[in-house]
Amino acid sequence: MDKIKDMQFEIKIQNHFWFWGLYFLLNFLRWGAYFNDYEYSFKSNLIEFALHIPLVYFNLFVLVPRFVLRSKYLHYTFALLTSLGCIYILKTGLTYYIISKNIWPEANRDYQPFEINHILAVCIGELYVLAMASSIYLTLTWLKERENNRTLRENQYKIKLEYLKTQIQPHFFFNTLNNLYALSLEDSKKVPDVIIKLSHLMEYVLYDIEGAKFAPLLKEFDYIQNYIEIEKLRFENATVFINLESNFDNIHVPPLLLISLIENAFKHGGINNKDLTIKINCKIINNKTLDFEIINNFVLSQNENSKNGIGLTNTKERLKLLFKDNYQLNHQIKFNFYIIRLQIPINNED
Repeated sequence: MDKIKDMQFEIKIQNHFWFWGLYFLLNFLRWGAYFNDYEYSFKSNLIEFALHIPLVYFNLFVLVPRFVLRSKYLHYTFALLTSLGCIYILKTGLTYYIISKNIWPEANRDYQPFEINHILAVCIGELYVLAMASSIYLTLTWLKERENNRTLRENQYKIKLEYLKTQIQPHFFFNTLNNLYALSLEDSKKVPDVIIKLSHLMEYVLYDIEGAKFAPLLKEFDYIQNYIEIEKLRFENATVFINLESNFDNIHVPPLLLISLIENAFKHGGINNKDLTIKINCKIINNKTLDFEIINNFVLSQNENSKNGIGLTNTKERLKLLFKDNYQLNHQIKFNFYIIRLQIPINNED
């Protein structure tokens, strides 16, 4: 079944009246001045426009959707020629009986109905009006459709971005609750501290960055610090060094973008690793680019799952949506150290 969207009557009704009204006025004045006979010009244009307008809309809303959009060009040609034949008969008859026996006063001699030159002149005139009006309508419709498509793409982009961000949050809190559960089984005194820090994390996600496209980098680091403290309660031998080499006042980044990289370091670096070491380096390059690097040691295990996990996968998807190709995310292994380096444009709000 053909899935063809018929053309819509999308231009405001008053604009159609304005177009035909102005076009009629210009034609009336033009031919009235040319023949110095405004009465004849008014009558002849009244007849012509009474035929122009139905032909134009019949073409746009019947012939084009039914034949052109379905690639039935021969059918369209036949239907258009038939329509022009009907227009010729009507125009000639109305001119002859209402205005003048001279059906073509614009010519240098008298013409009789159905002479080839007269037929061609009328048909070419109709095709001219048809082409001009249709091209204007189709151009405006195309521009509006392009704007609708742009809006649709933007909405799809926002929906997908929000989906990825909300998917990261439950994934992160699921891991944190697992940590809390493990501590509770041990009847650890650290549980209250974990709950407090977790409440700060949830407050940041639920209130501070709700609906925000960018968040202050310093607040992101507060969030990261709380997360690290929670993870250090689970990995008691974990050591984390944070090296901030620049002034991050007024620097904004997409919220929850960096946390998945840190989560990845704990998740994979902490497996079978009694002395997990993580180093975080962050700086601004040329006041344009945020350079974020995470280095963690790891102990390779034959049973270790080499997949990055949903968090890092979503980070890559978000980066593509947010920055297209204007970012770099590289990772490498040197000896028993795993290194991730992310570079993104900064949003500097002074």
